[in-house]
Amino acid sequence: MAESFDLVLKGGTVVNQDGTGLADVGVRDGRICALGDLNPSHAAKVVDAKGLTILPGVIDSQVHFREPGLEHKEDLETGSRAAVMGGVTAVFEMPNTIPLTTTADLLADKVTRARDRMFCDFAFYVGGTRENVDEIPALERLEASAGIKVFMGSSTGDLLVDDAASLDRIIGRISRRAAFHAEDEARLISRMGERVENDPASHPVWRDETAALMATTQLAELAEKHRRRVHVLHISSAAEMAYLADHKRWVSVEVTPHHLTLAAPECYAELGTYCQMNPPVRDAHHRDAIWAGLRSGVVDVLGSDHAPHTREEKDHPYPKSHSGMTGVQTLVPVMLDHVNAGRLSLERFVDLTSHGPQRLFGIAGKGRIAVGYDADFTVVDLKRRETITSAWIESRCGWTPYDGKTVTGWPVGTFVRGKCVMWQGEIANSAHGAPVRFLEAGL
Repeated sequence: MAESFDLVLKGGTVVNQDGTGLADVGVRDGRICALGDLNPSHAAKVVDAKGLTILPGVIDSQVHFREPGLEHKEDLETGSRAAVMGGVTAVFEMPNTIPLTTTADLLADKVTRARDRMFCDFAFYVGGTRENVDEIPALERLEASAGIKVFMGSSTGDLLVDDAASLDRIIGRISRRAAFHAEDEARLISRMGERVENDPASHPVWRDETAALMATTQLAELAEKHRRRVHVLHISSAAEMAYLADHKRWVSVEVTPHHLTLAAPECYAELGTYCQMNPPVRDAHHRDAIWAGLRSGVVDVLGSDHAPHTREEKDHPYPKSHSGMTGVQTLVPVMLDHVNAGRLSLERFVDLTSHGPQRLFGIAGKGRIAVGYDADFTVVDLKRRETITSAWIESRCGWTPYDGKTVTGWPVGTFVRGKCVMWQGEIANSAHGAPVRFLEAGL
């Protein structure tokens, strides 16, 4: 009997563990069931992918969707609409909401809010604090838990663990890979006088590379002491990248599109507070060092650090302006533009956004175009030139720092567990987001 399919993606170029080449992809019951030259007459639905490239679904392992408590900026529905419009099929969302996601009940509340309301699949970090250290082993194993997230330096929200004793206790308790915002809080406090009123270009002077290196060094030393896996988020400096090249056994590394794309002082002159981030966008020397770390393999994954604020919040005079920018929707087109410019290969992009997250975090059934895996696909047109505009942005805040930037390479389709949730700029009428499953959590 001929094999039947719920869906066949026909005639596209597939990028997977077998390389890059033409192949059809067959889907049944939300999973990939066949690769090769498939008979479309046996499919309930056929998508013509000729001329398009089919990537494993992009996983953005750092987003802030602001719900609950800060829905005036974003919520789980609008954030996930931005994700799938940009070709992202799964996200790890951060705990600095109101209330902070620090208990089993608060995590369960987020899962309830997200299920069948988010357009992409999801997991949520649980904030690591002085108060919940003893609960960490249980919190790591809950449904949809991406693991523990710790803020070593203050950013948006009230999560902060800045003393060595508490960090030591937290890292000693983790069993899964935990994520860290690494800036030294004492140094940030001591340097607040470096901030210049109405001058966002002073942001990287205040939050300097020494503050980042101090925290990253402390984190790596504690990871090595306890033999625990840690993940340092949004590396922004040359010094950190050089240090981490020699401390990779227990430490994994994330970089962001904005640290790879923007540079001071030009970005502050052009965008002002709209490129204000923590840690900051620094000068081209640091950007070049981040690219070097990516090419050499020090970098493990890309995350957008999507952190939306309203225009009103961004328009406050510096330093009262809020740090953060949108990014989940622009991750794929901005990075495909870098691919087309020859700065990284398409295969390396896939490793950073699909294979890498699956490998680091032990994601079950995602991150590859392989038989038995979830049918998550990011379908792109590598030759399509488009101009990113704020009008295109689905995030509630409605702006992007890349407004007016023309790119080559564009997301044209997003499939989550075999269902098309975006095609040619149109988002599906209904959502079916579900928790990401993790091998180490037994879920």
